[in-house]
Amino acid sequence: MKFSLRTGLRWKVSLAIAGVGALVAVALSLVVHNAARVSMLNSSRDTMDERVQIAQRFYESTGKPMLRAKVDDPALPKQLREAAALGLRATYLQDNGNGPPEVWASVPLRNGKILSIHGRFKDRYDILTDLDRALIIGSVSVVLGGTALGILVGGQLSRRLRKAATAARKLADGDPDVRVRDAIGGRVRDETDDLARAVDGMAEALRDRLEAERRVTADIAHELRTPVTGLLTAAELLPPGRPTELVRDRAQAMRTLVEDVLEVARLDSFAERAEMQDIELGEFVERRVRAFLPEARVRVLRSAYVSTDPRRLERIIGNLLANAAKHGKPPVDVTVEGRVLRVRDHGPGFPEELLREGPSRFRTGSEDRAGQGHGLGLTIAAGQARVLGARLTFRNADPDGEGGGGAVAVLWLPESSPTNTGSFPIIQVPD
Repeated sequence: MKFSLRTGLRWKVSLAIAGVGALVAVALSLVVHNAARVSMLNSSRDTMDERVQIAQRFYESTGKPMLRAKVDDPALPKQLREAAALGLRATYLQDNGNGPPEVWASVPLRNGKILSIHGRFKDRYDILTDLDRALIIGSVSVVLGGTALGILVGGQLSRRLRKAATAARKLADGDPDVRVRDAIGGRVRDETDDLARAVDGMAEALRDRLEAERRVTADIAHELRTPVTGLLTAAELLPPGRPTELVRDRAQAMRTLVEDVLEVARLDSFAERAEMQDIELGEFVERRVRAFLPEARVRVLRSAYVSTDPRRLERIIGNLLANAAKHGKPPVDVTVEGRVLRVRDHGPGFPEELLREGPSRFRTGSEDRAGQGHGLGLTIAAGQARVLGARLTFRNADPDGEGGGGAVAVLWLPESSPTNTGSFPIIQVPD
């Protein structure tokens, strides 16, 4: 199982700004600390060098050391002894890791001895400690401030993107009045506005193309309706016989196809509105299944009263049963559980294309399409479900599970009916 961690844009931006702030703060703190330490040590060296020179002049004039200076100190570092042997005045830092470093200064005397002085500048070391503490507090403040700024900036951007996503989903659900740019609002213009305008333009172009396609389909089907009706009427006048039955059968099939195409065109226009009535779902389904497919098995686990359009619901049930009888294998099971209706056959199941992309016109579940319909049944069922504010989902049953495999169509009816404006309630479909 592949694990994927999903985080919001707000936190990504916040972490990015906090991370950059932390890196900058640490880098600046290190630079300031090192610069301050170097400056402190150089100042300490200069101070000790000045002191040893004063002590040298006083010793050479009086013969007595001052400022706690020592002559031929046995603890004098080797480096200073070597410098004195060359006749050089020198300073030396001795850091033993215990508190501030010890600063030495030495100068060779005329009598061949070495005058030296050393000490620790604890007050300056304490100043460096206070500086480090201030740098730590400042770095933490920068990180916290950067995080807050990231949450603010990322939250604003995230809200705009969420609004754009919500508007895009409404647009995908068929709401023609939604504009992503108007949905995100705001006075600030950024890349989100460019994305919104691009989505609006794409949706407008797609809407125009689909509308043109729908009109062409509807016009063709409408023009075919009259001659097909005439052909069917003429077939009724033919003398009885096998050829007449074949002509009548094909003419009726053509008429059904024309009516289906016209229905798909009306559904694609999103102009259909449901005429709602309160019905008892279990009893309604039992009667319709007995009329459409008497051999199907019906189980009402739990009935419920629903507000729906009986004519459109009947159309959905008929198309699902017809698809199960034509492309599946018996037995066909119909189950009612509350507001959920399931239709299952025991055939090879739905094709992968349908499960992945949904039903599409003129695409069937059979590899051999000859005599197997035109793929309009499930398309019409899905369109009618959309008008009802319902959800129609498709899946395949587990072949190793109870009852074997097969195709399963599930209709989820809403708790509330669509409004007069055509907006649909949100249906939560479990995984």
